[in-house]
Amino acid sequence: MKGHIATLMVHTSPLDQAGIGDAGGMNIYVAESAKRMAAMGVTVDIFTRRTHADIPESIELAPGVMVRHLDAGPLAEVTKEELPQYIPELAEKFTSALQGKTTYDVIHSHYWISGEVGLPASKQLNIPLVHTMHTMAKVKNLALAEGEAPEPGSRVRGEMEVVRASRALIANTDAEAASLVSLYSACPDIVQVVTPGVDLYTFTPGTGRASARAALSIPADAHVLTFVGRIQPHKGPELLIRATSEMLSHSPHLRSKLIVYIIGGASGATTKEVERLQDLVKWLGIADVVRFLPPIHREHLPNWYRAADLVCVPSYSESFGLVALEAQACGTPVVATAVGGLRTAVADGISGVLVDGHDPRAWSSVLARLLLEPQRRVLLAMGALEHASHFGWDTTARGTLDVYDRVLSEKINSNAVAGI
Repeated sequence: MKGHIATLMVHTSPLDQAGIGDAGGMNIYVAESAKRMAAMGVTVDIFTRRTHADIPESIELAPGVMVRHLDAGPLAEVTKEELPQYIPELAEKFTSALQGKTTYDVIHSHYWISGEVGLPASKQLNIPLVHTMHTMAKVKNLALAEGEAPEPGSRVRGEMEVVRASRALIANTDAEAASLVSLYSACPDIVQVVTPGVDLYTFTPGTGRASARAALSIPADAHVLTFVGRIQPHKGPELLIRATSEMLSHSPHLRSKLIVYIIGGASGATTKEVERLQDLVKWLGIADVVRFLPPIHREHLPNWYRAADLVCVPSYSESFGLVALEAQACGTPVVATAVGGLRTAVADGISGVLVDGHDPRAWSSVLARLLLEPQRRVLLAMGALEHASHFGWDTTARGTLDVYDRVLSEKINSNAVAGI
C-alpha cells in the first residue's frame, strides 16, 4: 500500500529513552516499524502527548515519519496509571488533528489507553482501527510478582472495548493471539500475528566479547550476567538479585569473578524501586557483585550485550521481549522465564535457556551451571545468532502492511455493499 497511517501511542513517546519511566520495548517497536514502513512508501504520523512546553508541535523521526504532539493534560510527565483521566481530552484533540487536510487510511493504536483515544476518531471519521495490545491486564494479573498490585478493572474494561471495536488486532506471538481470543473473546478472524523484530544492522556480534569488555573496562575473565530493562517488579530484577545471592551461597568460588549488571531506570509509579533493590543488595551482602547502571543509549547498548556471558530476562509476563532478541543478535545467550512471547523470542536449548517459574534456587542452578560450562555457552551463542537472524524489522513492517491492506480491502467491499 502507499497510504497514510495515523499511529497512536499516548502514554509514552517514540522519542523517549527506553528503559526508564514508561518507555520500553513498545517505543522501539513503534519507531522501528514506522521507519521500515516509510521506506516501503507509506507515510506514518505518530501521535503522542506533549509533556513539555519546549517540545515542538511536530518532529521528523525519519524520512516519511513525523511525531506529532497532542496538547492534553498537564505539560508534564504523567504515568500511565494516571493517564486514563485524560482519555476524553486526548480523544477530542486526536479527532480534531485527523480532521485536517491529511486523509488517513488507518489508525493504528498501541496499548489500551491509545486504543480508547483512537476509538471516537475511528467511529466519527470512518477510519479503520487496528490495535496492538503489547501487554494485557488479564495476562499480567495471572502472573503478578510478589507484592505487585493487580491491573485495575477499568483497564480490563477499556481493553475489552478496544477489542470489540477494532477491525484488526495485531498480536506479537501465537500465545498472545490465543490470549486475545480466550481471555478477551476476540474474533479469531481479526487476530493476526506479526512478530516484532530487531535492528540486525545495529545489534551484531561486532568484534567480539573481548573487545567489548576492553571498551567498557570489564575484566576479560569476569563472569558477567546482565539485566536490561525498566526497574519494576514485573520485569523481575529482584529475582536475578536473589538468584545471585543463592548462587554465591552454593558456589562461593564464583564470587571473585562474578559481576551482575542491572541496567535501567525506575518505571511509572515504582519510582523508589531502584533504591529498594539497592538496599536489598546490601542486606544480602552482595553489593560487591551487583552493579546498578542508568539506561544505556541504544547506540552504546550492543557493547553491553556483547560483554555479557548471559543476558537475563526474568519477567513475570512478556508480550515478546525485545531485550532477549537484541542480546541474541549480539551473539549472547539468554536465560529467560518460560512465559508469553519469551517462548518465541528464545529458542530453548538452542539460543538460550527458558526457566519455569520464579524460584531463585532454580534460576541460580541454571546460571551457575552455564557459567561453569563455557563450551555450552559457545554453542548457545552460535544458536543465538542464527535464531535472531530470522527477526528483522523489515519483516515486521511487511506483516503490518499486509494487515492494513486486508482491513482496507474489507472497508472497500463493505462500502460497495452499502452503496457508498
